[in-house]
Amino acid sequence: MRKGTHTIFGTMRIWKIVCVPFFLVGLLLSGAAAAGPETDALQRFVDKVDTLSATFQQVQKDERGKVLSASSGRLWLSRPGPAAAKAAAAGMFRWSYEKPYQQLIVCDGKEIWQYDPDLAQAMVRPAGITLQGTPAQLLTDRAALEKHFAVESAGADGGAQRVRLMPKAADSDFKAIELWLKDDAPSRMRFHDPLGGVSEVEFGDVRTNLKLDAGLFRFDPPKGTEVIRAETPPGP
Repeated sequence: MRKGTHTIFGTMRIWKIVCVPFFLVGLLLSGAAAAGPETDALQRFVDKVDTLSATFQQVQKDERGKVLSASSGRLWLSRPGPAAAKAAAAGMFRWSYEKPYQQLIVCDGKEIWQYDPDLAQAMVRPAGITLQGTPAQLLTDRAALEKHFAVESAGADGGAQRVRLMPKAADSDFKAIELWLKDDAPSRMRFHDPLGGVSEVEFGDVRTNLKLDAGLFRFDPPKGTEVIRAETPPGP
């Protein structure tokens, strides 16, 4: 059995971290957000980016700063067109963990697949139910951003513009979410949980608005894979 594995398959909180970058491609800034170069950078990202690909380095720390897990891989995101968004269809993404273990999550807009090649096991869930209650849900309900988050400018940092999303609900899964934007694309994210833990994701080789192969957002279970169908999202 593998030890020390803390990825999207481990906790609901990490699952939601995976969803956040995808949600940010589709969010619109609230009219109540403070104006500034930071929120302007976010607005340009929202207005101009339809697809994104990048490498990522992800680190999860506890409230004392102790590293609980570290992983890396690559992601691809595709924002839904106007017709799909109007129909409340989810966007598409592929989040591939490559180190220390291979694991994969793929959303085709209707279903989300989680695949563990070591276990030869795949779980599939409806995208709408699985994303419910996550920031990704705001992709199809843009007015909900103002309802659930306060968007704040957080100043320049290392050549990037930083914005902060502050959940308005007292029982939110995140105490705060920070996003760094460089050249109008995400370069780093930090998630603060209510217990003091922090998860950070750094992006590299970021490319936007490339034509992505539709096959990236489909998953066909390899022969011999055990497929489990579930109607509820992963538990905490």
